[in-house]
Amino acid sequence: MKKIHILICLLSVSLFASCFDPKNEKTQIEVIDNDRHYYPIQTGQPLDVVFKVKNIGSHPLIMTDIITSCGCLLINKSTTMNIPAGEEGLVSLTYNSTKNVGYVKHWIEVYGNFKTAAKVELIFDVNVVPDALYSKDYEELHQMEKEKNGNIKDLVDGKANNKGYYMSFSE
Repeated sequence: MKKIHILICLLSVSLFASCFDPKNEKTQIEVIDNDRHYYPIQTGQPLDVVFKVKNIGSHPLIMTDIITSCGCLLINKSTTMNIPAGEEGLVSLTYNSTKNVGYVKHWIEVYGNFKTAAKVELIFDVNVVPDALYSKDYEELHQMEKEKNGNIKDLVDGKANNKGYYMSFSE
């Protein structure tokens, strides 16, 4: 009889625990210094963009997804996806300015258990200026990036324009 009572208690506790999901508990978020304007950077320079996010609600903040407006934004591993109530976290990104010249504005959509909306937008803009002496095209900037990283692929596979030739012999 005692074993049945313990089994019923364990089942009821596990049933109650499975009903509680922190993602269903809504909370409030405050983004510190949103919609920011960065000073101009030169083409090819990376820009570290870090937004401080504060959970001002009474439940844990769980960010389920972060979507950027461009492939030139990389989400860093230091981004805090779960923030306890009353605590602060970071959304950390690195912007690669290689492919852009001029005024650039980006939106980062953060999805989570927000009380007021399904998503929160983080916004920043920057002016990307070309090199004053010579404006490089995309291929030249890409080649510079490869050389900066050691250019191992070209050392192994050969350069794209200098692969040599081959002949097929049929008899």
